[in-house]
Amino acid sequence: MNTQTAIVPRQLRVGLIGAGIGRSLTPAMHMREGEHCGLSYRYDLIDLDARGLSVSDLPALIDEAEAQGFAGLNITHPCKQAAVALVDELSPDAQTLGSINTITFHGKSRIGHNTDWWGFAESFRRGLAGVALGHVVQLGAGGAGVAVAHATAEMGARSIEIFDLDPKRAQALVEQLQPAHDACRFSIGHDLVAALDAADGLVHATPTGMDAHPGLPLDRRLLTERLWVAEIVYFPIETELVKRAKQAGCRVLDGGGMAVFQAVKAFELFTGMRPDANRMMQHFNSLRS
Repeated sequence: MNTQTAIVPRQLRVGLIGAGIGRSLTPAMHMREGEHCGLSYRYDLIDLDARGLSVSDLPALIDEAEAQGFAGLNITHPCKQAAVALVDELSPDAQTLGSINTITFHGKSRIGHNTDWWGFAESFRRGLAGVALGHVVQLGAGGAGVAVAHATAEMGARSIEIFDLDPKRAQALVEQLQPAHDACRFSIGHDLVAALDAADGLVHATPTGMDAHPGLPLDRRLLTERLWVAEIVYFPIETELVKRAKQAGCRVLDGGGMAVFQAVKAFELFTGMRPDANRMMQHFNSLRS
């Protein structure tokens, strides 16, 4: 009698820790791609708000996930910087950025990674291929701002002028990233009109345009067709900035690609398998349609 041995899918469990993450599309992207790769893939949302917790509970949450056999964790606002002190080792980019959005567990060792910057860079390469990167203006110097400024410099920008409502935060970004990028000059912006007049493109890295923070981060008259515009907000996918930039004739990158490609790299870190990025992008688009 012929018998066949059933193939049991490799089981993998990961999670996302953050506040107000109930609408995140990351779990669905990971689990669907895991299914395509023959994995039994579980992705848990660990929402601080839903559980009545705060950043101070992060050490216990990471300990709990590790004890339960998680392969790793994604980390999002407001925990990315606090998580740095809770790992044993940092990837080179995570060291530069001083924040992590991914933790992988290897035996008793925790390694912290930052896939946000790579996600932005990969999205940019695909969506704005061939644009000039001589002088770039960036709005926003928070955690996401640091990641995308690092990415822009890694892609070959010669100068990046940083604008933020808090000048000290802009100064901190410049001081943090300049030592890591000899070929790119970082500076604090003071005159947005003059800066955009001399710029090749604009990177937007503030919350303005999100559902909870509607509006434009600058006067729409400053958007001219010679500028490219890159957005990182993806709720909604067509922010007011994306809409106005398209109307002005700019080449435009919406925030969806960064959301997908940070997940692509995290999936690879968790599983050791290379996912199908195009398939993940198609799934992401279907989820938000």
